[in-house]
Amino acid sequence: MTAATLYTLTVFAIGFLLGVLRMLVLVPAMGEMGAVLLELPVILAASAFFARLYVNRYQLRRVTERLITGALAFGLLMLLEIILTFLNGGSLASWMEKLMTAHGAVGLAGQLVFALLPTVFRPHA
Repeated sequence: MTAATLYTLTVFAIGFLLGVLRMLVLVPAMGEMGAVLLELPVILAASAFFARLYVNRYQLRRVTERLITGALAFGLLMLLEIILTFLNGGSLASWMEKLMTAHGAVGLAGQLVFALLPTVFRPHA
């Protein structure tokens, strides 16, 4: 597997588990925006940990390699998000509408940070 694939699948799995917790516990207690704002630092910390891990494991020395890894990871993450939407009975339009909400935009901003994180780290020698 490539660094981008492993990075995406690892963070997506963590995000899926956090998403269940968010929807069942946090959203009823504090609303969508509060729940997203509470979840975001946790998922970004996990993303940073795994970005560093895979940059090191795959020795992604050039910035271009790390940028491509992040871009591929973002594309795969979006695909997985759309598939999950379809599996839950949603449509592409409903997925896009969610991104246009305030909490959806915050989530998308977090996903863009996820995509950029591999460029932040350089592999150890």
